[in-house]
Amino acid sequence: MNAQPVISIPHIAPKQTPIIYKIIVVFAMMTVMGGSLIGLMTYINLGYSDTFFRDWFVSFLIAAVTVMPAGFILMAFLTHTIEKWLPNTSEKKRNIIVGLLMAITMESAMALSTAINNIGLSSQAALFSHWLDALLAALPLGLTLMVITSLTIKPKIERFLKS
Repeated sequence: MNAQPVISIPHIAPKQTPIIYKIIVVFAMMTVMGGSLIGLMTYINLGYSDTFFRDWFVSFLIAAVTVMPAGFILMAFLTHTIEKWLPNTSEKKRNIIVGLLMAITMESAMALSTAINNIGLSSQAALFSHWLDALLAALPLGLTLMVITSLTIKPKIERFLKS
């Protein structure tokens, strides 16, 4: 009987993903999703004009430093809470629930920050009207993006950010 030699392979720990790659991925997601939604909201609030891209960019920057960071914290909280409340529900269904809640919450907050930037605070009636118009116009796009993201990208992004 011939015994096979035992080959020992040293255990090599996987490398951690550099933080800069994680920041780039998060920034890219914010730019694509937030930028498109805020662009639509800016168009609904102001229409297309010579200052559209400037108005969009300022609204995007305001949301990028206020609404979007809060959204990432909220997503982590909602994901944890939904996992805790619905432990026997499939991950796919939990991600859909988180996605729908995030879409509604983030759309509302981005519509508000965009309306404040574009309309100002002088008239509460005008602010409410522009907020509601922007929210209702962008909500279908936001829901679509959030469901697609929740089902396809979110699980991969979570694994990537944990690496």
